[in-house]
Amino acid sequence: MKRMKSGVLFFLIAAGGLLNACNRSGNKAGADELVIGASMLSLQSEFVVNVKDAMEAQAKVKNIELIVSDAQRTADKQVQQIETFIAQKVDAIILNPCEVEASSPAVEKARAAGIPVINVNSETTATPDGFVGSRDEESGKIAMEHIAKLLNGKGNIVMMEGYMGQAAQIKRTAGAKEVLERFHDLHILAQQTAEWDRAKGMNLMENWIQSYGDKVNAVFAHNDEMGMGALQALEQAGLKNKVKVVSIDAIADALQAVKDGRLDATVYQDAKGQGAGAVDLAIQLIKKEPVEKKEIFIPFQLVTKENVNGFLK
Repeated sequence: MKRMKSGVLFFLIAAGGLLNACNRSGNKAGADELVIGASMLSLQSEFVVNVKDAMEAQAKVKNIELIVSDAQRTADKQVQQIETFIAQKVDAIILNPCEVEASSPAVEKARAAGIPVINVNSETTATPDGFVGSRDEESGKIAMEHIAKLLNGKGNIVMMEGYMGQAAQIKRTAGAKEVLERFHDLHILAQQTAEWDRAKGMNLMENWIQSYGDKVNAVFAHNDEMGMGALQALEQAGLKNKVKVVSIDAIADALQAVKDGRLDATVYQDAKGQGAGAVDLAIQLIKKEPVEKKEIFIPFQLVTKENVNGFLK
């Protein structure tokens, strides 16, 4: 008799577990906890990791489950990750796009499945249900205007671009060139991608030093990772005192380099605000709450030695 009771008890526990699993795969019907899937451009990038960390922290505060996938800078992989989230019937998707065009099918597939999708930090041609980030052309303008000031409006600049085809690469280039139209004695000596990567930024700067020597007066790097790589190459070549370096993102070691007088400036991008804002907007869309703005743009800020202490943790 005892054996019979324990067997029945085991069956009930197992059945309960199976029912919970079915609820999770079926969009967690009846459950309190929401599930959001997030596909991030690359968790090799410190800034993207900072956005991801902010998303996770906000998800914890809001008591929701956040499933994070690393697209490893591959749009095809990103589309596959969104297809997986759709199959899992998540409540919403946050997309940190790899590319403007090639990541667009991810947005289209999610919306076709009736799942709200929020782009964070970067854009796609396909229109998502919401966007939280910054205007990348603004950061390109801020950086190039500061370089123009440092060079007194005259000199040669090399530009390290981000991953080709991504919104930040396109718009930061456009913003910088818009500024250059006003300064006829400032010239782009060379521009090339280093794919947001520090080691590639260092290698590219070494090549430019070999090609152009002391003709380079300033470096504009689309992000701090590449900027710090360029800085290291210039320091090793004994040229940093002759070349200005400005980059974007205000990651921790770039801020320290500004404080130490090694990096001339960085442009602060609010990773925490973007990550937390994307989660908040996703929750509002899931719950069909009134949304004041479906596009949230957080301003960039120039960081120099004069104001860097306000950005250091």
